[in-house]
Amino acid sequence: MSYDAIAVLMFSSMLLLLMTGQRMFGIIGFVAAVAAILLWGERGGYDIPFAQTLKLMNWFPMLTVPMFIFMGYVMSESRLADDLYRMFHVWFGPVPGGLAIGTILLMVLISAMNGLSVAGMAIGATIALPELLRRGYDKRMVTGVIQAGSTLGILLPPSVVLVLYAMIARQPVGQLWLAGVFPGLMMAGMFIIYIWVRCRINPALGPVLPVEERARVSRAEKYRLLREGLLPLGIFLVMMVPFVMGYVRLVESSVIGALATTTAAILKGRMTRAVFEESTRKTLGITCMFMWIILAALAFGAVFDGLRAVDALRNFFLEDLGLTRWEILILMQLSFLLMGTFLDDTAMLVIVAPLYVPLVRALEFDLIWYGVLYTITCQIAYMTPPLGYNLFLMRAMAPKEVTLADIYRSIIPFVGVMLLALCLVMAFPQIALWLPQTVYNQ
Repeated sequence: MSYDAIAVLMFSSMLLLLMTGQRMFGIIGFVAAVAAILLWGERGGYDIPFAQTLKLMNWFPMLTVPMFIFMGYVMSESRLADDLYRMFHVWFGPVPGGLAIGTILLMVLISAMNGLSVAGMAIGATIALPELLRRGYDKRMVTGVIQAGSTLGILLPPSVVLVLYAMIARQPVGQLWLAGVFPGLMMAGMFIIYIWVRCRINPALGPVLPVEERARVSRAEKYRLLREGLLPLGIFLVMMVPFVMGYVRLVESSVIGALATTTAAILKGRMTRAVFEESTRKTLGITCMFMWIILAALAFGAVFDGLRAVDALRNFFLEDLGLTRWEILILMQLSFLLMGTFLDDTAMLVIVAPLYVPLVRALEFDLIWYGVLYTITCQIAYMTPPLGYNLFLMRAMAPKEVTLADIYRSIIPFVGVMLLALCLVMAFPQIALWLPQTVYNQ
């Protein structure tokens, strides 16, 4: 059997086994180990997983993953975001759709502290959603706002998804984080513009706060809330500024962020034993899951490299089909969107990274830029039926009057905005590349 046929058999076997519902890392690692044994004997079957384990253990940026996950759960469990949302509630109340706009800004700041979508979703669904519904906001509008805003957590630094991509693509995490800043802020700005325009056209979707209620909030109270609410921004600056300026490395920056978040929770009297135990338990569970998945992906990728499957794939697209490199890139993104209807972001990365990342390199595209494209596609995948991750999180957290049909319909305009953002970053790569190139060239 040719190496090309073996590569196809490996990939199809993995997809078939995934349909059994077993653990993803177990299936991918199993296929990689069996293929290595059949190709190179018992020594190959042992050496490849062992070598990838050592590679994973020696990759120090992985230490950032539990730190940032812990930050997000401390923020969520201790409800540090309550004051932040109250600040947006007061300051943006007079604007059409102001509370929805404030929710997007809340998500931006929360995303700058946790690196995951789930923390932003939990905070938005428990703090913002009940208040928005009570204020008469359209339920489809606000559920879409919270779902879209929470996806910013995997694009803005410190994105854990970009850390995983960096590990698999062997790219510097710092550059990937900086590459996600402008696309993430651009997308948040596009969400805000859409909300404001919709609510200007139809004020019933997002009514302003009544004048009487705004008058009850004194100027002193507004500035007090401003000071209290900007605490997450302060934590983000304490964590990221030393890293960007080169005073600390990535791992040290993540430790600073975790310590700053924990200290803030203690000073505000919200770091109880229950909060600490719950945050630690969830952090351990997610971190172990990520490490097993990465280990399986590295082993699978090592076998694929040995088979030279990427060369065969490149020749198939460029020579047999005669496609240009941009046409191939568009097909790759379309395949991500298709897979996103039934897989989450980590599964997509693990399944296709052994093929796509070397192919992107062979096509002479920038891997930092492609990491941003992949992450934006993951954001869209989080919200696309039938199995979008955020759709079911929202259904679990939303009140009974918000049906699954409402949740499905709510994401349509926001997915459209995300697709527009994806096209802009594809057409103008410097949106993602300017900041990392500027900082690292200095």
